[in-house]
Amino acid sequence: MATMKVTDDSFEADVLKSDIPVVVDFWAEWCGPCKQIGPALEELSEAYEGRVKIAKVNVDENPNSPAQLGVRGIPALFLFKDGAVVSNKTGAAPKAALQGWIEESL
Repeated sequence: MATMKVTDDSFEADVLKSDIPVVVDFWAEWCGPCKQIGPALEELSEAYEGRVKIAKVNVDENPNSPAQLGVRGIPALFLFKDGAVVSNKTGAAPKAALQGWIEESL
């Protein structure tokens, strides 16, 4: 399963009401580090299929969700479990570090 695109309108249903944990990547087209972690997130989405969803929110197109969470820099990753933030991380990181962060947050 590829990463899923989430909007301000779908954020509650796709993330907050998800029956499995969700990693949300707040990103933008113009953000170099965001593009660096994109392929790693796609691979992790496949690896965690059925256990963790990986969602992407474009902050330029959807400013409300990141504003509500106090996102100040991107890429910003938030892990939601049962509708609540259990961990967050800002900045690019290699795939192994992202996977380790997800594992320790679960």
